[in-house]
Amino acid sequence: MVGRLEGQAGTAPTLRYSRSMPLRDRISRRHAGRAVVAASGGLLVACQTTPFSQTSDDQPLRTFLWDFDTLDPAFTAGAIEAEYVVHLFAGLTSLNEKLEAVPDLAEKWAVSSDGRTYTFTLRRGAKFHDGRPIVAADVKFSLERAADPAIASPVALTYLGDIQGFAARQSGRAPSVSGIKVRDDATIEIVLDEPRTYFPSKLTYPVSYVVDERDVARGARWWLTPNGSGPFKVASLIPGERFSLVRHEGYHGTKPALVGVDYLAVPPVEAYEHGMIDIAAVDLADIDRVTDKSDPLNRELRVRTDLDIQYLALNVTAKPFDDPKVRQAFNHALDRDRIATVTLKRTVIKADGILPPGMPGRGDRVRGLDYDVSRARQLVAESSYRDVRNFPEISLTVMGSRTAPAPEVNAIIATYRQSLGVDVRVRQLDRDAFLAATQRERDRPQMFMTGWIADYADPQNFLDILFHSRSRENVSRYASPDVDRDLERARADRDNASRMRVYQDVEARILQDAPWVPLWHNKRYVLVKPWVQGYAAPAIIQPWLKAVSLKGRPPLVAPAAPTPTAPRRA
Repeated sequence: MVGRLEGQAGTAPTLRYSRSMPLRDRISRRHAGRAVVAASGGLLVACQTTPFSQTSDDQPLRTFLWDFDTLDPAFTAGAIEAEYVVHLFAGLTSLNEKLEAVPDLAEKWAVSSDGRTYTFTLRRGAKFHDGRPIVAADVKFSLERAADPAIASPVALTYLGDIQGFAARQSGRAPSVSGIKVRDDATIEIVLDEPRTYFPSKLTYPVSYVVDERDVARGARWWLTPNGSGPFKVASLIPGERFSLVRHEGYHGTKPALVGVDYLAVPPVEAYEHGMIDIAAVDLADIDRVTDKSDPLNRELRVRTDLDIQYLALNVTAKPFDDPKVRQAFNHALDRDRIATVTLKRTVIKADGILPPGMPGRGDRVRGLDYDVSRARQLVAESSYRDVRNFPEISLTVMGSRTAPAPEVNAIIATYRQSLGVDVRVRQLDRDAFLAATQRERDRPQMFMTGWIADYADPQNFLDILFHSRSRENVSRYASPDVDRDLERARADRDNASRMRVYQDVEARILQDAPWVPLWHNKRYVLVKPWVQGYAAPAIIQPWLKAVSLKGRPPLVAPAAPTPTAPRRA
């Protein structure tokens, strides 16, 4: 997932897992939940003191709730959903602290000499939340369910399409997936079309997670009380209001220290200050305050850079972006440094390329097209359009429903007006309309602001998925036979060093062809109470709550009924 960013920078994260999201999904919500503060007295009006003992280490961790659309792994396409799903379900593999694929429900796996056949041995003792053992038939059902054309999973082909016969099943041309075979209750074999050294990493994406066939048969809303296999299970769920998890006592891995987690629909920073929650995301409106070393909250601030990128996708099939010189001009004309520093208050890092810092294969010498107004104007003059007055009307499509665009969007528009003399119109669409627009074959937006967050630590997750001409996630419709050929060669290359060199060459060529204007990588600002132990939010979405515990927490303040409604996506 985790790969797609939904939302806009400078806001608390709404994750489009592709962990696909416009960033800060990993869409984003603008200062979520502020409306719940009552005019008659603010947050404290809705609070009461809990009858906990002096410390409450045996009580659930409390944090804020982002409203979500589903907990069904087959439909987990956003980072918000993924944050919950990875704690409720498990797959054959998971990522360790080094972001390497390691066994999870599988105890081990073996790879054939040709690199195409993976044989997974399931872990003894792996159980669903109701105590039923997980067997190979459950894995087969889950993978084939993701391929079922009646399900129409939006992410299955991207992450499981390497499996032999998967595409044929999803298109309705086959009754089952030929590359998935149950050998016995503890053994499942998966055959790929071609060798893929990163295939175990792709299995860490939620679409491959194991679900209970009998559970799914309960109906479309089965996921409200799912019989999962992850470290936590659903205790209660009131959509948009409150979501509670309890520890899965029969979990196959190291049992979580936390007895549970309560997600509350409250404004994060205010609730954090009033002792209602233990962990809070910080919105742009509070950045100056929490980064001020004289403010008490600064001592509890954690900051990290995500493995993500936000960008302007330029539709290469639409005028004027059908001309590569115009695309290059729009790269050179944007002062991303100033927007990152002034508008977004250093909550982002300017993107010099496509791959984020910390991603394997990222080359220091691979750089995009820097801010250079003279060069931008020269490129327009050299283009087939000759002058910006010959451009058609240009619109920038963003995800949102605000009365006014976000500050960073306004800054982008102002910079293009100043640098090129181009007036760009902003068009806002709600989440569903935005995502549908990016997938249309006809009438696709000229330019839109979106983002991607890593699902696993491999450049294939960015370069191949986002730029191969036949990829569903290639929203700019960029097509280069040379790039396609090298991406396909890298897929089967079992020499990792050689594969990384190919990706560096490919990234450099894509940056010159300029189907994107890379914008920035997001930094995550989170407030964490001192009694929360083991917090280390990963750069990729993982079940991080497994490592968290509470030590010496004072009594909490609890919200009285009714609980405020969680914010919806912009």
